[in-house]
Order: sequence, then C-alpha cells, then structure tokens
Amino acid sequence: MDHYTIGQLAREADVPISTVRYYEKRGLLLPDRRSPGNYRIYSQAAMQRLLFVRSAQAAGFTLKDIVALLEFQESDAPPCKEVQDLIEARLEQVVEQIKHLKVVDRVLRNWLKVCCQAEQTGRCSVLDALQTPAKKNSHKV
Repeated sequence: MDHYTIGQLAREADVPISTVRYYEKRGLLLPDRRSPGNYRIYSQAAMQRLLFVRSAQAAGFTLKDIVALLEFQESDAPPCKEVQDLIEARLEQVVEQIKHLKVVDRVLRNWLKVCCQAEQTGRCSVLDALQTPAKKNSHKV
C-alpha cells in the first residue's frame, strides 16, 4: 500500500489510533497530506518512521531519545558517537532499574514467606507493615 489513512496506518503498525495522534502531537510523525475530506493521509515513509519509533521504544528508548535518533538519522553527519552516547545513558538507567527490581523481588519474596508462615494466625503482618510509614518500614516485615 502506498498511502494510508490514520486508521489503516494504525492497523498495519498494530498500534491504537490514539498512539498515532500522540506521535503527531509530539512531532514524531506527520501526515503527508490531507484528503479532500480532510482525512490524514500517510505515505510508506511515514509507516517506516512509525515502525522505527515503535522499534526504538521496544529497545527501551524514551520518546526524547527517539526524537534525537530521528534527527541523527536525517543528518548528513555520521551519528555513531551520538547514538552510542544515547545507548550508554539508557543502559545506565536500565542497570538502575534492574537494581531496584531486585530489591522489589527480594521484598516480595520475603513478604510471601511471612504470609505463608502466618496464614494460620489470621493476622497479616505484611498488611501491618504496609500501614507503617515508609521510613520505619523500609521494605521489611
């Protein structure tokens, strides 16, 4: 297909129409023209751009990162260093998220163990712990 309406574009890219509209609002995607009935019309290039955005998001890039990647892609200068910097920054964030998730995993496993041990008492110490202020609680049961 050479041209798409917003509905066709969204369907082909497997995204909601609201996502396409949001990307337009953020300047990531623009219709190529309007039909006589004022419908947005997108080209195959717009489809490729939409798929690029979705792939970049799936790789963990933020929309701000994706704007930069698109600018690098359209630039005449070799973008390798800038892309590398973006990847390194994103990796640092991922490492921090993994550390946080490991803490969450440990806390949840401990709470599950406590719940299973206290099941016969009818009193849930996890719920009691969650009711205390976070500073005192600090993820412990």
